[in-house]
Amino acid sequence: MSSYAVINPATDEVVKEYPEITDAELSDAIARADAAFRAWSAGSTVAERAELVRAVGRLHTERKLQLGEIIVREMGKPIEQAVGEAEFAGMIYEFYAANAESLMADEPIELLGGEGTAIVRRSAYGVLLGIMPWNYPYYQVARFAGPNHVIGNTILLKHAPQCPESAAAIAQIFKDAGYPDGCYENIYATNEQIERVIADPRVRGVSVTGSERAGAAVAQVAGRNLKKVVLELGGSDPFIVLGTNDVSAVAEQAAEARLENAGQACNAAKRFIVLDTLYDEFLDKLKGQLEAAKPGDPMAESTAMGPLSSKTAADRLDDQVKRAVGAGAQVLIGGERHGNFYEPTILTGIKPGDDASQEEFFGPVAQVYKVSSEDEAVELANDTQFGLGSYLMTDDPEQASRVADRIEAGMVYVNIVGADSPELPFGGFKRSGFGRELGRYGADEFVNKKLIRSA
Repeated sequence: MSSYAVINPATDEVVKEYPEITDAELSDAIARADAAFRAWSAGSTVAERAELVRAVGRLHTERKLQLGEIIVREMGKPIEQAVGEAEFAGMIYEFYAANAESLMADEPIELLGGEGTAIVRRSAYGVLLGIMPWNYPYYQVARFAGPNHVIGNTILLKHAPQCPESAAAIAQIFKDAGYPDGCYENIYATNEQIERVIADPRVRGVSVTGSERAGAAVAQVAGRNLKKVVLELGGSDPFIVLGTNDVSAVAEQAAEARLENAGQACNAAKRFIVLDTLYDEFLDKLKGQLEAAKPGDPMAESTAMGPLSSKTAADRLDDQVKRAVGAGAQVLIGGERHGNFYEPTILTGIKPGDDASQEEFFGPVAQVYKVSSEDEAVELANDTQFGLGSYLMTDDPEQASRVADRIEAGMVYVNIVGADSPELPFGGFKRSGFGRELGRYGADEFVNKKLIRSA
């Protein structure tokens, strides 16, 4: 059986297999991407590339239902969320198309002395390899491909093995949008082949979204070959509750931040750190929210939560919960698995330093902690190897600013959840990776910032 296969996690049915790329086919794909880069980066204008990116965004929007149904089959995302993801991907491409000229504009530098001028001119970097995950098959590709195609880079895209159908659909969109041959190459490559791609001198950079282990492995190969790498890895994001006059509303936000995509998001809230004066009421309200979220058929419009993405994902989460309970954690609700479906779960009694406090739970499991002060909350929030996102709930503006400064993360969302947007930079700190995607910063990673100093 090929490693690239659509296996419906709701039924465990093998829907379709896709053949892995041969070494000869992979060699041809790299050659096409390299030839396309040399012709496209020098032979097209920013405005021309922006129009192609805009067409890709428009096709994502036009085909959103078809695209949504594909990832329901591949990884179990409820159809409403799946369609929404395709729409959001369309928004990202449109953002980069609309802002292409300003993102690529020359940047003047004010000289300290002497005559003449100095500017920084942005130009294309080269052939890039993107290694993408299964949890957001369209969104992840959009935030990599959108800015880099505006820049003039060409792309080799290795999608997750369980997402070959969406990978093919994306490649078809680039073809239908009128892209030159070689600008976007979809490759069903093995891990061994990917090592050779990274080592190839024609490939100049790598972007990885995935697990800490995958990121470390790719970074090791990239470093050995002196290739730039952007890593967006795991997270165990804190959701800190220090003050509110509406605990019910905060609990509703907490449930949304934990359960979207069945909790399979790197920047989902995972550890809920609550001030003792609010703890009991918050826990009761969160319990009600999670009990109301029943897993169901991901093709049904009314379903808020589908299965986990695969048997492997369900096995891993089930093992984590059992080990946490074995170490002293208590299951307030949930904790049961039904095939690849997992009940929304609340764990309490996890002690700082326990394995559970240091691991990323990729599924609908909320860890809830009680703290007695702001300082204790911040210390616990930062007591992790990860540093991707974070959430802070407080009705004190001064506290919001103070605590946001102290949180060790790439992103802090204050009194808001679900606020991702194409113009906002996304990325992490510590072992959650480095580099940024989206917004201005996403277009500044794989670009040559060339100084031009004139007399």
